[in-house]
Amino acid sequence: MMKNILLAVTGGIAAYKAIDLTSKLTQGGYDVRVMLTEHAQQFVTPLSFQAISRNAVYTNTFLEENPAEIQHIALGDWADAIVVAPATANIISKLSHGIADDMVTTTLLATTTPKFMAPAMNVHMYENPRIQANIQTLMDDGYHFIEPGEGFLACGYVAKGRMAEPLEIKAVLDRAGQDHTNQQQSAFYRNKKVLVTAGPTVETIDPVRFVSNRASGKMGYAIAAALQKVGADVTLVTGPTSIEPPRNVEVVQVTTAEDMFQAVKQRFEHQDIIFKTAAVSDYTPVEPLAHKMKKQDGDVTVTFKRTQDILKYLGEHKTTQKLVGFAAETQNMESYAQDKLARKNADVIIANNVGDTSIGFSSDQNEVSLYFKDGTTETLQKGPKKKLAFQILSILESRWDV
Repeated sequence: MMKNILLAVTGGIAAYKAIDLTSKLTQGGYDVRVMLTEHAQQFVTPLSFQAISRNAVYTNTFLEENPAEIQHIALGDWADAIVVAPATANIISKLSHGIADDMVTTTLLATTTPKFMAPAMNVHMYENPRIQANIQTLMDDGYHFIEPGEGFLACGYVAKGRMAEPLEIKAVLDRAGQDHTNQQQSAFYRNKKVLVTAGPTVETIDPVRFVSNRASGKMGYAIAAALQKVGADVTLVTGPTSIEPPRNVEVVQVTTAEDMFQAVKQRFEHQDIIFKTAAVSDYTPVEPLAHKMKKQDGDVTVTFKRTQDILKYLGEHKTTQKLVGFAAETQNMESYAQDKLARKNADVIIANNVGDTSIGFSSDQNEVSLYFKDGTTETLQKGPKKKLAFQILSILESRWDV
């Protein structure tokens, strides 16, 4: 489990809950150290946390009591996880823009330790597009967010914005610790060569127009990142996306379906596992125009031809490789997935209903079902794509590590 927890308390009325959180974590066997911002100290005192945690409380970046170390660096290195509770709109915004002007921000920006944010604020502030954009930025950077609850807020509203309850935050850390332990213990993916395709492809009609699809690449990128973290040698073949690629992963940028096919074909022979998550265009214009098509009276016909079916090609030519296909459906998901599993000779098809906008292409959430050759199915309940990626790897390992 994760033993050492660094709790960062920022300036909101929910700071009083952080005292209870410290107590719950300490009773649960965690070693808790606490940092308080200047604004947090307007609501709670360092002495309260010191008495409960039995550790020193940190409030000043420049108070370096141990000359052998830099305090905010050493704290980040000591912690197995950092929890910001409450996470105010101010701290979220500062971190998302890389501002380091106090003990909490300097520590968080100077560490790679897993970070958990428990937002607490007025509902309109929480739903403000700028705050949501800042939250998304931090999520893209790997921060984990613990959703606020609904209820009576200090401002008098009854709405979403209450900091998650201490026991709920502890439960999140308990699960994260277990996931971390499982990841550390697993050696199945270590040093395996794994190729992941992600994102859409773009098929040119003329220099101005093209045909593509709504795929964001988020699921494929999440799988590539998870594979890298469990020790795989990952190649990510990606169509155009706006996502920052995972670190320490070979990235191959492609545009068209043919580009993606050639990139995969060249590398296929040397792979142990292939995850085909990309949404590849099924059709491409027969003759892309060299110049912009001008507007004219009447209708226009563009003739398309079939693109290379990459998953089918891989299924026909695989030898020892494991082949994981994805199916984005809007109806009859199970029957279409089972049919695709057989026709493409895949080892597993992972399907989701993109007709549900809450788990569709651009969502950070997903809900998937895994269909196997032996007729069995495993379903993963709705959750963050980054979390589901590890769950998918765990299920596949349990099937293949025999």
